[in-house]
Amino acid sequence: MIPFLIAAVIVSGIAAVYDMKSGQIPNWVTLPALFVAPIAHFVAASAQGIASDEAAFEGGFSVAGACVTAVVPLVLYRQNAIGGGDLKLLAALGALCHPSLGLELEMYAFMAALVIAPARLAYDGKLFRTLKNTIYLMFNPVLPKEKRKAVEPEAMTWFRLGPCIFIGVAVTTAFHWGSK
Repeated sequence: MIPFLIAAVIVSGIAAVYDMKSGQIPNWVTLPALFVAPIAHFVAASAQGIASDEAAFEGGFSVAGACVTAVVPLVLYRQNAIGGGDLKLLAALGALCHPSLGLELEMYAFMAALVIAPARLAYDGKLFRTLKNTIYLMFNPVLPKEKRKAVEPEAMTWFRLGPCIFIGVAVTTAFHWGSK
Protein backbone atom coordinates (compact mmCIF):
# COMPACT_ATOMS: atom_id res chain seq x y z
CA MET A 1 0.00 0.00 0.00
CA ILE A 2 3.00 2.32 0.51
CA PRO A 3 3.51 2.94 -3.26
CA PHE A 4 -0.15 3.91 -3.54
CA LEU A 5 0.15 6.27 -0.56
CA ILE A 6 3.19 7.86 -2.20
CA ALA A 7 1.20 8.26 -5.43
CA ALA A 8 -1.64 9.83 -3.42
CA VAL A 9 0.79 12.32 -1.84
CA ILE A 10 2.18 13.25 -5.26
CA VAL A 11 -1.25 13.60 -6.91
CA SER A 12 -2.70 15.62 -4.03
CA GLY A 13 0.44 17.77 -3.80
CA ILE A 14 0.28 18.70 -7.49
CA ALA A 15 -3.46 19.35 -7.17
CA ALA A 16 -2.92 21.55 -4.10
CA VAL A 17 -0.35 23.70 -5.92
CA TYR A 18 -2.63 24.18 -8.92
CA ASP A 19 -5.63 24.86 -6.70
CA MET A 20 -3.73 27.50 -4.74
CA LYS A 21 -2.41 29.21 -7.88
CA SER A 22 -5.41 29.06 -10.21
CA GLY A 23 -8.38 27.94 -8.13
CA GLN A 24 -8.77 24.86 -10.32
CA ILE A 25 -7.55 21.28 -10.18
CA PRO A 26 -6.80 20.15 -13.75
CA ASN A 27 -8.26 16.95 -15.16
CA TRP A 28 -4.80 15.77 -16.20
CA VAL A 29 -3.97 15.48 -12.48
CA THR A 30 -7.09 13.65 -11.31
CA LEU A 31 -8.41 11.52 -14.17
CA PRO A 32 -5.27 9.45 -14.88
CA ALA A 33 -5.03 8.54 -11.19
CA LEU A 34 -8.73 7.69 -11.11
CA PHE A 35 -8.60 5.40 -14.14
CA VAL A 36 -5.13 3.87 -13.67
CA ALA A 37 -5.48 3.05 -9.94
CA PRO A 38 -7.68 -0.07 -10.38
CA ILE A 39 -5.33 -1.44 -13.04
CA ALA A 40 -2.30 -0.63 -10.88
CA HIS A 41 -3.85 -2.41 -7.89
CA PHE A 42 -4.53 -5.47 -10.05
CA VAL A 43 -0.97 -5.47 -11.45
CA ALA A 44 0.59 -4.94 -8.00
CA ALA A 45 -1.40 -7.81 -6.54
CA SER A 46 -0.54 -10.08 -9.48
CA ALA A 47 3.16 -9.19 -9.15
CA GLN A 48 3.05 -10.34 -5.53
CA GLY A 49 1.91 -13.77 -6.69
CA ILE A 50 -1.71 -13.35 -5.65
CA ALA A 51 -4.23 -15.39 -7.66
CA SER A 52 -5.86 -13.54 -10.53
CA ASP A 53 -9.34 -13.61 -8.98
CA GLU A 54 -8.01 -12.04 -5.78
CA ALA A 55 -5.99 -9.54 -7.83
CA ALA A 56 -9.20 -8.63 -9.65
CA PHE A 57 -10.78 -8.13 -6.24
CA GLU A 58 -8.02 -5.59 -5.48
CA GLY A 59 -8.91 -3.71 -8.67
CA GLY A 60 -12.59 -3.84 -7.77
CA PHE A 61 -11.80 -2.63 -4.29
CA SER A 62 -10.07 0.34 -5.90
CA VAL A 63 -13.23 1.16 -7.86
CA ALA A 64 -15.21 0.81 -4.62
CA GLY A 65 -12.78 3.23 -2.98
CA ALA A 66 -13.47 5.81 -5.68
CA CYS A 67 -17.23 5.38 -5.34
CA VAL A 68 -17.35 5.41 -1.54
CA THR A 69 -14.96 8.33 -1.21
CA ALA A 70 -16.95 10.34 -3.76
CA VAL A 71 -20.34 10.12 -1.98
CA VAL A 72 -20.00 13.09 0.41
CA PRO A 73 -18.09 15.27 -2.09
CA LEU A 74 -20.77 14.55 -4.71
CA VAL A 75 -23.48 15.81 -2.36
CA LEU A 76 -21.38 18.91 -1.63
CA TYR A 77 -20.72 19.44 -5.34
CA ARG A 78 -24.43 19.20 -6.16
CA GLN A 79 -25.05 21.89 -3.53
CA ASN A 80 -22.33 24.04 -5.15
CA ALA A 81 -20.26 23.83 -1.95
CA ILE A 82 -17.11 22.42 -3.58
CA GLY A 83 -15.74 22.34 -7.10
CA GLY A 84 -15.66 19.46 -9.53
CA GLY A 85 -11.88 19.24 -9.25
CA ASP A 86 -12.16 18.59 -5.52
CA LEU A 87 -14.72 15.85 -6.19
CA LYS A 88 -12.55 14.17 -8.85
CA LEU A 89 -9.45 14.47 -6.68
CA LEU A 90 -11.12 12.79 -3.71
CA ALA A 91 -12.49 10.03 -5.96
CA ALA A 92 -9.02 9.46 -7.44
CA LEU A 93 -7.49 9.32 -3.97
CA GLY A 94 -10.15 6.82 -2.92
CA ALA A 95 -9.22 4.69 -5.93
CA LEU A 96 -5.55 4.86 -5.01
CA CYS A 97 -6.02 4.18 -1.29
CA HIS A 98 -9.12 1.91 -1.21
CA PRO A 99 -12.28 2.72 0.77
CA SER A 100 -11.03 2.75 4.36
CA LEU A 101 -7.95 4.91 3.77
CA GLY A 102 -9.89 7.01 1.25
CA LEU A 103 -12.53 7.83 3.84
CA GLU A 104 -9.83 8.44 6.42
CA LEU A 105 -7.94 10.93 4.26
CA GLU A 106 -11.23 12.59 3.33
CA MET A 107 -12.10 12.96 7.02
CA TYR A 108 -8.70 14.52 7.76
CA ALA A 109 -9.07 16.82 4.76
CA PHE A 110 -12.44 18.10 5.99
CA MET A 111 -11.04 18.46 9.52
CA ALA A 112 -8.18 20.55 8.11
CA ALA A 113 -10.71 22.68 6.23
CA LEU A 114 -12.71 23.08 9.43
CA VAL A 115 -9.66 24.64 11.08
CA ILE A 116 -8.15 26.52 8.14
CA ALA A 117 -11.31 28.05 6.60
CA PRO A 118 -12.33 30.17 9.62
CA ALA A 119 -8.72 31.24 10.15
CA ARG A 120 -8.45 32.26 6.50
CA LEU A 121 -11.77 34.12 6.62
CA ALA A 122 -10.70 35.95 9.78
CA TYR A 123 -7.37 36.88 8.17
CA ASP A 124 -9.21 38.25 5.12
CA GLY A 125 -11.70 40.13 7.32
CA LYS A 126 -14.66 38.12 5.99
CA LEU A 127 -15.43 35.80 8.91
CA PHE A 128 -18.42 37.62 10.44
CA ARG A 129 -19.96 38.52 7.08
CA THR A 130 -19.64 34.89 6.00
CA LEU A 131 -21.20 33.64 9.24
CA LYS A 132 -24.09 36.09 8.77
CA ASN A 133 -24.61 34.89 5.19
CA THR A 134 -24.49 31.28 6.40
CA ILE A 135 -27.26 31.98 8.90
CA TYR A 136 -29.36 33.61 6.18
CA LEU A 137 -28.79 30.67 3.83
CA MET A 138 -29.70 28.25 6.59
CA PHE A 139 -32.94 29.92 7.69
CA ASN A 140 -34.20 31.55 4.46
CA PRO A 141 -35.88 28.36 3.19
CA VAL A 142 -38.08 28.11 6.31
CA LEU A 143 -38.87 31.82 6.74
CA PRO A 144 -41.88 33.53 5.16
CA LYS A 145 -40.96 35.36 1.95
CA GLU A 146 -41.31 38.82 3.50
CA LYS A 147 -38.77 37.98 6.24
CA ARG A 148 -36.11 36.43 3.99
CA LYS A 149 -32.80 38.24 3.55
CA ALA A 150 -31.17 38.26 0.15
CA VAL A 151 -27.58 37.07 -0.04
CA GLU A 152 -25.69 38.71 -2.87
CA PRO A 153 -23.61 36.30 -4.98
CA GLU A 154 -20.65 38.68 -4.55
CA ALA A 155 -20.88 38.21 -0.78
CA MET A 156 -20.36 34.47 -1.07
CA THR A 157 -16.85 33.31 -0.23
CA TRP A 158 -15.10 30.48 -2.07
CA PHE A 159 -12.53 28.35 -0.26
CA ARG A 160 -9.84 26.32 -2.01
CA LEU A 161 -9.99 22.78 -0.68
CA GLY A 162 -6.97 21.34 -2.54
CA PRO A 163 -4.39 22.21 0.16
CA CYS A 164 -6.65 20.73 2.85
CA ILE A 165 -6.95 17.53 0.84
CA PHE A 166 -3.15 17.39 0.64
CA ILE A 167 -2.98 17.78 4.42
CA GLY A 168 -5.48 14.93 4.81
CA VAL A 169 -3.39 12.70 2.55
CA ALA A 170 -0.18 13.63 4.38
CA VAL A 171 -1.70 12.85 7.79
CA THR A 172 -3.11 9.53 6.57
CA THR A 173 0.23 8.62 5.01
CA ALA A 174 2.07 9.48 8.22
CA PHE A 175 -0.27 7.31 10.28
CA HIS A 176 -0.03 4.32 7.92
CA TRP A 177 3.58 4.57 6.74
CA GLY A 178 4.82 1.50 8.61
CA SER A 179 1.75 -0.68 8.00
CA LYS A 180 1.34 -3.18 5.18
